[in-house]
Amino acid sequence: MPQLTELLPYTLLLSGTAGLLYVVALLAVALVSVLASAQDRRKDARTTLSILVRRRPR
Repeated sequence: MPQLTELLPYTLLLSGTAGLLYVVALLAVALVSVLASAQDRRKDARTTLSILVRRRPR
């Protein structure tokens, strides 16, 4: 049990960092999908965004 209490802060830090990176990636793709001047690039960004935020049926 002492190992669990030692590893918990590192696990929380790692999962928080991964979540933050995911949000930054989503934001970047969303900005490209709105602000890109080329139609193909906007379409590709929207497709990528739909893949990243895909919801699975329960």
